[in-house]
Amino acid sequence: MKLKATIFLFLVLSSLSAQEIVPKTYINPLDIDYTYMVYNSARNISYRSGADPAVVEFRGEYYLFVTRSFGYWHSKDLINWTFIKPQQWFFEGSNAPTAFNYRDSLVYFAGDPAGYGSILYTDDPKSGKWAPTASITNNIQDSDLFIDDDGKTYLYWGSSNVYPIRVKELNKDDRMLETGVKADLINLDEELHGWERFGENNFHPTLKEGYMEGAAMIKHNGKYYLQYAAPGTQFNVYGDGVYIGDSPLGPFTYMKSNPMSFKPGGFSNGAGHGMTVKQTNGQYWHFSTMALASNSHWERRLAMFPTYFDEEGLMHSDTHYGDYPRFAPSHPDKAGQHTGWMLLSYRGKATVSSSKMQIRKSTSTDDEFEITEMPLVKNEAGQITSEVLTDESPKSFWVAEANDDAQWVQIELSAPGKVYAIQLNFHDQESGIYTRVEGLRHRFALEVSQDGKNWQTVVDRKNSYIDAPNAYLTLEKPVTAKYVRYSNVSVPGANLALSEIRVFGLGLGKKPNPVKGFAVQRQEDRRDAALSWKSVEGAQGYNIRWGIAPDKLYHSWLVYGDTSLFMRNLDRDTPYYFTIEAFSETGISEKTAAMRVE
Repeated sequence: MKLKATIFLFLVLSSLSAQEIVPKTYINPLDIDYTYMVYNSARNISYRSGADPAVVEFRGEYYLFVTRSFGYWHSKDLINWTFIKPQQWFFEGSNAPTAFNYRDSLVYFAGDPAGYGSILYTDDPKSGKWAPTASITNNIQDSDLFIDDDGKTYLYWGSSNVYPIRVKELNKDDRMLETGVKADLINLDEELHGWERFGENNFHPTLKEGYMEGAAMIKHNGKYYLQYAAPGTQFNVYGDGVYIGDSPLGPFTYMKSNPMSFKPGGFSNGAGHGMTVKQTNGQYWHFSTMALASNSHWERRLAMFPTYFDEEGLMHSDTHYGDYPRFAPSHPDKAGQHTGWMLLSYRGKATVSSSKMQIRKSTSTDDEFEITEMPLVKNEAGQITSEVLTDESPKSFWVAEANDDAQWVQIELSAPGKVYAIQLNFHDQESGIYTRVEGLRHRFALEVSQDGKNWQTVVDRKNSYIDAPNAYLTLEKPVTAKYVRYSNVSVPGANLALSEIRVFGLGLGKKPNPVKGFAVQRQEDRRDAALSWKSVEGAQGYNIRWGIAPDKLYHSWLVYGDTSLFMRNLDRDTPYYFTIEAFSETGISEKTAAMRVE
């Protein structure tokens, strides 16, 4: 009997050791309960948004402040965020907020939507209790509060396509009164910096001046890094640049590897107007704004990217595959890096229970959209099909006939794969909600199947109280599947609508071959470059990386399907190195050798 028990225990332990442990991960846009916006409510436009994040570490925990959210979020791990409704706050929520942790004793905060008001403070942000300083500060729109090691306090601000980022000194010890020290610091120079040009893909037919906004200051190794956003929050090229100085008042020098945070391609675009926070373990993170821009150009989401300072002191964020699953901040040596899980659902065959409408939308010019209503199409089996749910566009969406438990979506993947995680991106279609509302919840179930007949439930939120407009759901263990099914119970608002269901894991087979025929032609306008390459069999798309040196390829642009790209975001007088890789559901190819382009 003892021998049998020993053998049984050995088999159990062997099975447990062989079972794959799924690491903790996150994805962009971040999975938090974004607030419905009050602005545009007069036009009956209902949508959630999260933008202009300010994040501080305070006593080993983290606080996230977001534009017009009527409160803020708390986290212990930078992944799981809980909303705090403050007891004293601005009536219309905060606008482009700033926050600063002063020596783990006080958190200071500013962000009155009117652009003036008292700076708030608390020694217990978890409680939601705040007190105002007994003075009024002007010009706090798009501001950043920075207190240096010597206690001197600075307020940086600016949001304009004409005026620069400015700074003024405040007296922390006397009600945050202004001392009279003011200075103009930096302005855009679109003639030199292509990425600062206004418009989608840095092109607009009439408006030529981009917006400079979202100032943020951080000190590292005795240097002062003044971050700023350009050229407009609604565009795919919204990013953050950096000027570096030896003093909080400057002078500041443009960083040669700019922009510091940039994500123009892929599913979720934009990585601008953010704030950089240092984790308790020393790792830096850049929180930034992503453009959703479907219901409104002010419809946005949040992102988090690991951030580094290289041996030259150049600041850069890792946005490579920036909307794919990434290792959690708790990972010992790969925090924030791409997990290697690939997109299994791209252009998968989606069928739906019903269809009130299917819309394909894209940004054309400021305050305008190109909108196409897709015709209702059925397959040979008589099922309604939907291309917009697997097209990797957050602006396109499907709306069901009802918001009830009779609604479903089924996706047939292009090939069987090992599924690790699923992201549900819900859309607000005439939701009828116009402010922060508690008690909202998304209720649904997710199933997988290898044959489309026998189904296994992998996520059950049928009775959930979680509000998750960008729900990210990792499986307890990976499951091989060919089909994925979403079954609705109910979601907030009047309509069930989804913009994208994204399935992540590893396809079965070899990685794509390396790309051949890669060519980069700088144009007469040196801010522009035309890129082309040969198609790789089986590739979903391509990831272009570039930078100022072969070991400083800090920027990337992810392209689905196409074999060319026209970029307008280069600095005019800077030589660059370019490389490209192909990717598919089976993995990522080897990169081409870095090519110098004058």
